[in-house]
Amino acid sequence: MDRREFLRRGAVAATAATTAAATGPFIHADDKAGSKTPTVGEGDHRYECRHDFFQAPGSIHWYETHGVAVDSQGFIYIAHRGGATKPKSPTDAQDTIAVFDPEGKFVRSFGKQFHGGGHGVDVRRENGVEYLYLACMMPVNLVAKTDLKGEVVWIKEAPTEPHVYDDPKAKFAPTNVAFGPDGDFFVADGYGSHYVHKYDKDAKWVKTFGGAGTEEGKFKTPHGIWLDDRPGRQPVLVVADRANARLQHFTLDGEHVGEDFHNVSLPASFDIRGDVLLVPDLYARVTLLDGNDKLISHLGDDPEWTKAVLADGRKMRTQPDRWKDGKFVHPHDACFDHDGNILVAEWVSTGRLTRLKRLS
Repeated sequence: MDRREFLRRGAVAATAATTAAATGPFIHADDKAGSKTPTVGEGDHRYECRHDFFQAPGSIHWYETHGVAVDSQGFIYIAHRGGATKPKSPTDAQDTIAVFDPEGKFVRSFGKQFHGGGHGVDVRRENGVEYLYLACMMPVNLVAKTDLKGEVVWIKEAPTEPHVYDDPKAKFAPTNVAFGPDGDFFVADGYGSHYVHKYDKDAKWVKTFGGAGTEEGKFKTPHGIWLDDRPGRQPVLVVADRANARLQHFTLDGEHVGEDFHNVSLPASFDIRGDVLLVPDLYARVTLLDGNDKLISHLGDDPEWTKAVLADGRKMRTQPDRWKDGKFVHPHDACFDHDGNILVAEWVSTGRLTRLKRLS
């Protein structure tokens, strides 16, 4: 699909964007008669698990819920792939981004042009205006900046400047975006060629680092990426080097400064609240690290449950009847809301969105 056709489809999708008026009421998992809401965590980090808190509207069927983000007003943005196959026409596509209010009520949706590629979603305020940065992978393979209603500002495909994609076999399949302190941003090519690309505030390419490997500074699926600017520390870029089962740290110029193997098994993404680093882990748990990167808690951690989740080629991700309340299957992204609750999006075939309501 060329850029002109992509933008044409985007205009069609914006015109047809779904609104809450067509959806009807929603029932949260914890509203069911006789149900008991399970809890996870301990001490100052205890949470109620409210699975399927964000219900898909009638126009959308969740498929691999990949990303979650919150804007300044508390509205929640969910990115899902939309479907396993390429739609035959724009009208067959599903909206890739669904928006909910802080109480979990559906507000609107958009993004049919991203069908099949919905992955990372993050919110950034620029000159008093908030924008979404969307990382889309396979088959769409691009980064898009949009307003909060889906109007496209710009689109970035594979950068030509570093020449790492000159080989026709080299793939670009971005998974997440991180924001620097001076308007710059970083794109993780997590499912492509394992690079991180830095852009300036004008969205112009600055540099590329990483590449495939197991050595320090190299990656095997740099899936998640975040600016770690917690109080009392020099800001660094932290990368979820997922298939290498580690977190790697870099200066904002891309120089490797450290790594951590100890507290993660298959790290997928990040968020920060105060001095707490939140790390959803694809191996059935959500990790909280303190300001010194010491373990606070592995929420939902259970070795026997994890073993069951990973058995038979991770078949459980396609079998919702086997999922248990208070247990995760494949946490793929997570973020804090304004009240300190945690929102978790899971990589499962039917989608799954959990709100961990903060109790302490």
